[in-house]
Amino acid sequence: MELVPQTAADSYRFSSRAWQPVRPEDAVKLSDCRLQLHYAAQFGAAAGISFLEHRSDDSHTSLEWVPSLGGLFSRPIPTGRPFRIGARPSKFALLIVSDDNKPIAEYKLHGHTITDATEWVRSQIKLLGADPMHYSLRRPYDIPPHEVAIGESFDASAPSHFEELSKWFSNAAALLGSIVRRTRRASAVRCWPHHFDIATLISVDADRAMRIGMEPGDDYYDEPYFYLNMDPQPASNRVLTRPLWGEGRWHTNEWVGAVLPGSRLGPASAQERQVREFIDSAAAACRSLLMQS
Repeated sequence: MELVPQTAADSYRFSSRAWQPVRPEDAVKLSDCRLQLHYAAQFGAAAGISFLEHRSDDSHTSLEWVPSLGGLFSRPIPTGRPFRIGARPSKFALLIVSDDNKPIAEYKLHGHTITDATEWVRSQIKLLGADPMHYSLRRPYDIPPHEVAIGESFDASAPSHFEELSKWFSNAAALLGSIVRRTRRASAVRCWPHHFDIATLISVDADRAMRIGMEPGDDYYDEPYFYLNMDPQPASNRVLTRPLWGEGRWHTNEWVGAVLPGSRLGPASAQERQVREFIDSAAAACRSLLMQS
């Protein structure tokens, strides 16, 4: 793993149009919309599971944040008319688009169930040349429970929370993309439908790697957070003496890594700098720990 050296000015040349200021005070209020979006994202993951060749790293299930559409989308599905399936948090909806991201159909999720949405997807992909009976939401992993999983309707009656969650994914995709462009041996930025994090994996060698990502919330932090972790994982006592910038801290409960919870972000004008400073300091610490492993 090697971050390409840059001057200080280059390191913090911000894309103000890409970063959307978030509200730290709302970070802990996004749990319900995050869980609903997690279930909505499974419609895209299901496209990969149902129609793409299965890969050992499960990359066929992964999703991409498409900025022009503001949502998480599957890989293209090769049919008579190739398509992608995605979920958009702002104005909460499922979308079917062409393989070059041109909108084909949209389904507003508010007031509808998973069953309703599945029937809609099948009706749409049939028109595009896919066998609707091959499309299935069965998945080889579990995701956190929510009422929509037992037949309740999706509820987008808190649109500001869905819009806030959209900003978190958009910011993470843009920031991680900038890291990938200047980092050797970094994977493409993908969202993984199991844990629902959006991340890049940076290989050190065949046996060592570092992951940088954003998790929109989980059992450890009920709010979005940026993180860095390592494989192999170091002992917790080896990380606690390593300084972190930007209000970051070390997480040592069940897994070891650096985290920056959303509620710790500062004022809008300084948020991107804060996150980048956190990532820079955590990457330096992780790189040092990996080289010593």
